[in-house]
Amino acid sequence: MQQGARHFLVINPNTTASMTRKIGEAARAVAGPETRITAINPTHGPAAIQGAADGDAALPGLLALVDATLSGDPGIDAVIIACFDDTGVWQLKSRCSVPVIGVGEAACHMASLLVERFSIVTTLSVSIPVLEDNLARNGLARRCAKVRASDVPVLDLEDAGSDARSKVTSEMSSALAADDIGAIVLGCAGMADLANELSEQFQVPVIDGVAAAIGLAEALPATARLGRCLALR
Repeated sequence: MQQGARHFLVINPNTTASMTRKIGEAARAVAGPETRITAINPTHGPAAIQGAADGDAALPGLLALVDATLSGDPGIDAVIIACFDDTGVWQLKSRCSVPVIGVGEAACHMASLLVERFSIVTTLSVSIPVLEDNLARNGLARRCAKVRASDVPVLDLEDAGSDARSKVTSEMSSALAADDIGAIVLGCAGMADLANELSEQFQVPVIDGVAAAIGLAEALPATARLGRCLALR
């Protein structure tokens, strides 16, 4: 890589390769010209992460993959966990020598910088308790008006023939009508390809966590790796 370039490891914690490709494309679309993106997923674990039980089931494969990849490539500058539930993020923050960013935390922090209040539109209602806990842990619970479920199974986002988009847009319409908000956060990394079109459609910021995480990772100073190494000693 060129001097000054960054290398980000973007991990989809589920095993669905088509979603990983979509996430990788979304990351590369917003990354700077000198930023290298490596998008991967575990080979063992749930095909989709929908709620706490799936998140727990994904952890062994995720942690093993991060450990193996970082030990094999010391040039990685940051790890981005591309699941809106921020699966494994807190465990990885405590054990990795590079910054670890979850797309959920990134999206919500970005929304809080843009507007006073925002809502999250996610997939299934089983994910709502996880996302509400994450908002509290990140200190953003009061900034989020509501976490809304669109009743879309995660893997329906990979099916062009499904009604996933119409369900997501319907829930967004309800949020804008009822929640007194200035922005909407898309609560699934599998929605990454919808953000720009939906921002145009609704004329409000629609925030994708993948893009937010890449932007925040690129904004980190070059000393971030050193700081993490010192903190973990």
